[in-house]
Amino acid sequence: MTLSRFLPLALLTSLASPMLFAADCPPLLQHELPKLRSKDTLDLCQFSGKALVVVNTASHCGFTPQFKGLEALYQRYKGDGLEMLGVPSDDFFQEDDDAAETAKVCYQNYGVTFAMTQTQPVRGSDATPLFRELAAQAEGQAPRWNFYKYVVDRQGKVVGVFNSKTKPDDPALVEAVQKALSSKAD
Repeated sequence: MTLSRFLPLALLTSLASPMLFAADCPPLLQHELPKLRSKDTLDLCQFSGKALVVVNTASHCGFTPQFKGLEALYQRYKGDGLEMLGVPSDDFFQEDDDAAETAKVCYQNYGVTFAMTQTQPVRGSDATPLFRELAAQAEGQAPRWNFYKYVVDRQGKVVGVFNSKTKPDDPALVEAVQKALSSKAD
């Protein structure tokens, strides 16, 4: 057999795989966001089938120390399938204009290892599609301040929304994470 006979099959398979993957990816996650301090993008479909905490962050906010608790929550449950996504936002005028400074706060100051994006709008008509969908699923609850937390189950459905004052080790937040982890992936 010649290689040319296999080429059409290989091409068809390579084209079909992304389509099948997109079909398995819930609408909430069918987006890409630029990674923090990188030219790469983060395909949110990589979180498909996993429990996810999405939090809008800011480097110069009174709630910024929550990064430590968020990292601890992530470390505690990542082996069970938890993912976490931090989305810096300047919607409340507390994020640095310099992505290098944002990265320093997250990675060096607080030891964040979970996924972080570049600064994004998270509320109003300018909000990224991810945050518009999160708010829609949460009955209109868009972030009212930095460090709003959305807990998403394995099917891509919001199962909990927590305001800025809710600490990452709060029993209600932990319970929502456990509920999301116990959900079945489609």
